[in-house]
Amino acid sequence: MSLAPSPSATMKPPRGKLPLSVVAIVLCSFAFIALLYTDTSLSFFKLKSCPRRNAAKKSKDGIAEDNLKSFEMDDRFEFDPEECTVNTGKWVYNKTLKPLYTDRSCPYLDRQVSCVKNGRRDSDYRRWEWQPDDCTMPRFNPELALKKLRGKRLLFVGDSLQRGQWQSFVCLVEWIIPEDKKSMKRGRSHSVFRAKEYDATIEFYWAPFLIESNTDLNIIADPKKRIMKVDSIEKHAKNWGGVDFLVFNTYVWWMSGLRLKTLWGSFANGQEGFLELDTPVAYKVGLKTWANWVDSNVNPNKTRVFFTTMSPTHTRSEDWNNTNGIKCFNETKPVMKKRHWGSGSDKNMMSAVASIVKNMKVPVTVLNVTQLSEYRIDAHTSVYTETGGKVLTDEQKADPLHHADCIHWCLPGVPDTWNQIFLAYL
Repeated sequence: MSLAPSPSATMKPPRGKLPLSVVAIVLCSFAFIALLYTDTSLSFFKLKSCPRRNAAKKSKDGIAEDNLKSFEMDDRFEFDPEECTVNTGKWVYNKTLKPLYTDRSCPYLDRQVSCVKNGRRDSDYRRWEWQPDDCTMPRFNPELALKKLRGKRLLFVGDSLQRGQWQSFVCLVEWIIPEDKKSMKRGRSHSVFRAKEYDATIEFYWAPFLIESNTDLNIIADPKKRIMKVDSIEKHAKNWGGVDFLVFNTYVWWMSGLRLKTLWGSFANGQEGFLELDTPVAYKVGLKTWANWVDSNVNPNKTRVFFTTMSPTHTRSEDWNNTNGIKCFNETKPVMKKRHWGSGSDKNMMSAVASIVKNMKVPVTVLNVTQLSEYRIDAHTSVYTETGGKVLTDEQKADPLHHADCIHWCLPGVPDTWNQIFLAYL
């Protein structure tokens, strides 16, 4: 039998046709290119960035630290405060929004603002995002915040609402710092959180009026006995030197009556020599003392100055047409009426800040949080707080008319948005 190949085995393929093996190779190549293109295209539209360090770790109470991934979309643009009016916009509910911390995961929160620990069961108040009308706000990025603070001091100065903003800022960043790389030192008037590997401090100084008064540390419960030393600030301000970022506020402590006792000179003469002024007038005089100190003592080439506008109170449910309500008690949604303005915010006081800052030599960045906070009747501590160092009893919680706190904010909550705005300006 002949072993020579058959004619069909040696026949060349007809002209214009390719062998099956070549066709297979070509098809596989196209498939591979298509797959590569699809993957690349999806990656492009998602704008994925490189993985961030330690992004996959879990925090103490199960909050995913891959929250850092939510900042990736914000890396695409630079926020321009000149092009964005952050105080006009709306609150939008986002059921997927997860706070970067809770009152159980952050060890630095006062019990006063730890609403969940104190029994608050609804959680929607933590899932509203502020959206300005004419721009997109970048999310709060803790890594970026700490990098901006590297080798620097950030000091919040003011009252308990400013202390809430300070605690919010600390809690927003501390969870990405290893336990042995951070510390907190609490003082009666001055508290310091230290991020050691960044050589940075985030501090708070208690000065509810900014200027000196007879009720700064030893609190006088009766507002009629309080006296503002409106021409003196050095007792407090001597602690503000050498700071890179100063963030001030003062408002709610001034709102204790239509008139306030003011004093020029020394407290040595007791209560003699004081003068009663209308509250907005006294406020303006005190702010001028603060402005004079800033202009005389702050080098704008070394220190940036910020001023957080007044935090609204929500003690009259009639303001938002809830005639059957009891202050902010049991409110679960923001006010949706555009430009809602309640009786808890004084426009004369707001104007005083604007006019004084406008005439200062040292530039001051105003963090205008009043209007956006006005809508948030749902976010106060209400009856989920403490008084006299003790959490409210069930009996006190059942009496919101006398015990609901509609001044301070739950954390996490509205002050996180204030810090989101602050970091964007920073």
